[in-house]
Amino acid sequence: MTPRIVLFVCTGNVCRSPMATALLNAQAQREGDSDQMIARSAGTWAMENQPASGHALSVMAARGIDLSGHRGHTVTRQDLADADVVIVMTRSHRDALVAEFPECRPKLHLMSELKDRVFDVSDPYGGTLAEYQETAAQLEELIASGYEKIKSWALDHPR
Repeated sequence: MTPRIVLFVCTGNVCRSPMATALLNAQAQREGDSDQMIARSAGTWAMENQPASGHALSVMAARGIDLSGHRGHTVTRQDLADADVVIVMTRSHRDALVAEFPECRPKLHLMSELKDRVFDVSDPYGGTLAEYQETAAQLEELIASGYEKIKSWALDHPR
């Protein structure tokens, strides 16, 4: 079976979405699901080809996850077409993607929906290490508690 693609989208693609991608891929590996599901990331206004921010590298390294190979990438129509599910950090990301790519709406979800709520995951870019740690912990908790929901969103999407 070809792995299902979970696409995380934030703004610059150097903080939140790369951290969420790494966290989901690590959990899928631990759960034995890495052959079924793979996470990728992109940004609505990405810092094209830029590495993950220094603090993002640090907070992921503290979890045993290496983000050094990450490079920023602006979301494309092809990224959205390839994805089985698209998870955005904020309502404004959702609105921007729906405005530009209305066909992606059925597979688009807010990160907060993993806890059956509606809120934005704040952007730590330019912030302190503590702010990055808080964002990473929030992403980690949302992914851990919503892991089965992510799997069902991805696996239930018709190809």
